[in-house]
Amino acid sequence: MTNACNQKLALFGGPKAVTLPPGDIFTWPIITQEDEDAVLDVLRKRAMSGTELTKQFEAEFKAWNGTQYALGYCNGTAALHAALWACGVGPGDEIICPSITYWASAVPALSQGAAVNFADIDPESLCIDPNDIEHRICKRTKAIMVVHYAAYPADMDPIMAIARKHNIKVIEDVSHAQGALYKGRMCGAIGDIGAMSLMSGKSLAIGEAGMVVTNDRLLYERCIAFGHYERTGLASNYNVADKQVTDSSLTPFIGLPLGGFKHRMHQMSSACGRVQLKHYPQRMAEIQKAMNYFWDLLEGVPGIGSRRPAKDSGSDKGGWYAAKGRYYPEQLGGLTCERFCQAVTAEGFSTGPGTNKPLHLHNVFHTGDSLNAGKPTMIAFTERDVRQGPGTLPVSENIHLYTFRPPWFFKYNEEIIQEYANAFRKVALNADKILAADKEAAGKK
Repeated sequence: MTNACNQKLALFGGPKAVTLPPGDIFTWPIITQEDEDAVLDVLRKRAMSGTELTKQFEAEFKAWNGTQYALGYCNGTAALHAALWACGVGPGDEIICPSITYWASAVPALSQGAAVNFADIDPESLCIDPNDIEHRICKRTKAIMVVHYAAYPADMDPIMAIARKHNIKVIEDVSHAQGALYKGRMCGAIGDIGAMSLMSGKSLAIGEAGMVVTNDRLLYERCIAFGHYERTGLASNYNVADKQVTDSSLTPFIGLPLGGFKHRMHQMSSACGRVQLKHYPQRMAEIQKAMNYFWDLLEGVPGIGSRRPAKDSGSDKGGWYAAKGRYYPEQLGGLTCERFCQAVTAEGFSTGPGTNKPLHLHNVFHTGDSLNAGKPTMIAFTERDVRQGPGTLPVSENIHLYTFRPPWFFKYNEEIIQEYANAFRKVALNADKILAADKEAAGKK
């Protein structure tokens, strides 16, 4: 790599660090003739709304994920909603959820008449902080929603210990982390139940779809009863495998969805999913090789960090969905993350600071009346008010100051990856020049 210290920043008219055309290094998902043939076969058979292919995909998915049960969904939001209902979340209950996540991790709880008690995140992993969970638990707490955010595995061991101590369920939101490992265990197979999106932007991308995985037979059956009426009826008795229902309380509702929802996966997604899953381990390995190479090139560069598990931890980031870098402004003379990102963008890679915005500050969780109850859903049925305002979750509220978006490489190409790494290195090593120029410009105003 070139000597970044001696290069004039593109921000000030210098040459850009990124000059090579990226080719297909950022093209995702990878769609081949095999995917097209599988989807066309569904269309030609007029089998779009069936379940035969979906059941085959579920069988392959659970074998890969290491769980006893898998259930396909129309999208990840429906999968998360079903997981909450299966875990018994209802009116007056509470769940604990990190504030930094996509809204589908939390909003479906409101549809059940429950409230969301948001927890802060760990500043390094961006996942729920295990130290901010236990004091939030009350007698109406039913579940902890653990999000493996930006593909980083959450610290599951202490979370599971807290949950078992208080006899509450753990739901893993694996939408960012299909294939990621926590101490050698697949994310989604550690808690009581896992749910995830498989939409076209995810690392395992099969279309607009979702999946629930679990080792708990009852939770699986409850998910079927909630929104898969086509799986019920006297012929199947909820369970396709041995036609025997575990929970007799569900039997009277055979034939209709107990939740009034229709959650089945579209079979064009199922067909695509079978092909994508077959190739995913190999493609995921190349993503990991590329992303780790990028961060290896930046090891020791001041101001930035990789946010990846230690190499000897048995944990990894799977397909590295929505990866985030760690920013340390104090190492760069106080240069803000926003200004750092502007300089990197000028070098040829469009980046920016931040993550999802903190959910605990959104009006949906303060004044939203999603059930038409005449008052905010967050306090409509609960015994206490767990709404949180500014200043209550300081890490979540300020994480945009310490986080940026790096490239997400899907192919391993050393020459191209080196250029992108040099863009970040170049800016970090010339931070003093940006600060000096900005100070001079401010003095002229």
